[in-house]
Amino acid sequence: MTRELKIKHIFTTPDEAWGTGTELRPASSEATLVITDLSSRVHEGFGGCFNELGWDALGTLDDAQRDTILAALFDPQGECCFTHGRVPMGASDYARAWYSFNETEGDYAMEHFSIERDKGCLLPYITHALQYNPALTLFASPWSPPVWMKTPQRYNGGKLKDDAKTLSAYALYFEKFVTAYAHEGVKIRQVHIQNEVVAAAVYPTCLWSGEQLQIFIRDYLGPRFHQHHVPAEIWLGTINAPNFKKEVGQDYDDYAGFVLSDAETYHYVAGVGYQWAGKNAIARNVDCYPELRYMQTENECGTGDNSWEHAHYVFELLRHYLTAGADSYVYWNMVLAQGGESTWGWKQNSMISIDTENKTVTYNPEYYVMRHFSHFIKPGAKRVNVTGRHSANAVCYRNPQNETVIVVNNPRQTERELVFALAGRHYMVGLKPQSVNTFIISE
Repeated sequence: MTRELKIKHIFTTPDEAWGTGTELRPASSEATLVITDLSSRVHEGFGGCFNELGWDALGTLDDAQRDTILAALFDPQGECCFTHGRVPMGASDYARAWYSFNETEGDYAMEHFSIERDKGCLLPYITHALQYNPALTLFASPWSPPVWMKTPQRYNGGKLKDDAKTLSAYALYFEKFVTAYAHEGVKIRQVHIQNEVVAAAVYPTCLWSGEQLQIFIRDYLGPRFHQHHVPAEIWLGTINAPNFKKEVGQDYDDYAGFVLSDAETYHYVAGVGYQWAGKNAIARNVDCYPELRYMQTENECGTGDNSWEHAHYVFELLRHYLTAGADSYVYWNMVLAQGGESTWGWKQNSMISIDTENKTVTYNPEYYVMRHFSHFIKPGAKRVNVTGRHSANAVCYRNPQNETVIVVNNPRQTERELVFALAGRHYMVGLKPQSVNTFIISE
């Protein structure tokens, strides 16, 4: 006896956000999307990054407007249901200006370490989010160490000094950060060693080689966290390489492959974080170390126009990372002022834009792309493999309560016909032009 299924269809197009689709029709034609078997990957969640300029934009709104946005992002019963949050350790490219937690040169004992600046901006942003989801998985990474620990001594570019005194002090810097945030009631669950290990740009950066990462984790950070019982996991992240046909010496085998091949280092690593050009390496990493956890740590940012074209590109990024083995996916700037310009003159997209003069709020296309995934795919879900001609534009998960969620993209200017193969039957539905669609299937 064929079981009856309940199928709910939600879609978003440039003209209609979060519409309810028409009832699926029985079909006799060949299936274009076939659900096959469960994969071994278990989903951990979706999230976004806390940045100073985002909180500044939220600060121009009244309390009710701000709280509506934070509830939409973080409330488990809200719209996006985010479970992860990224925290910059010092200045990111969306900070107000350069800073670290200790710019007292030669202070290897970190006696002058202080998160006082964060108490005025980042911590209020984070603690307001925690009011809606106290179980948020917060992970942190520096964009740059204190400049006196670098050569040359500047925030943008340069490298961490490789002497034992500096490396030991930098491990202490990480410990002090986790401890100081915990003192403020904010639990940092993961630390990632460096934002974009191969980036040298106008904003805060620091270059690392695979060998430097291995030595720092194995000989300094890992032992310190273990000996002092620091309650945060160490992740190898965030890796933004390789960019094929551009860089030599920045392949998988130069970073994750090299670092994890050392047994002592591997012992300390809980997972690997990838972003940007790291999308070219994650599948190889998962193939070699399937037992580790993987995160896409920063969504590619666009140019500030918040277009539907880029929203469909973000869908493809989500599909790529999730089907390659990422267990969690983190958006970059959740909220920015209209225009999305950084301190260093770079305009970027955001899920939500705020007109700070008129105090109006716009939910951009990428907000809905993220919501189509994060609202329905729950932590603990298992990814399901799919085949067929539509599989290149689809992601499928089985939630813990045996609910199946399929997210399907139609980036074309014309309607496409989708035919599901489900429970021994075929079902047909039209995908509207330029639409993102979620199907929720239950018995």
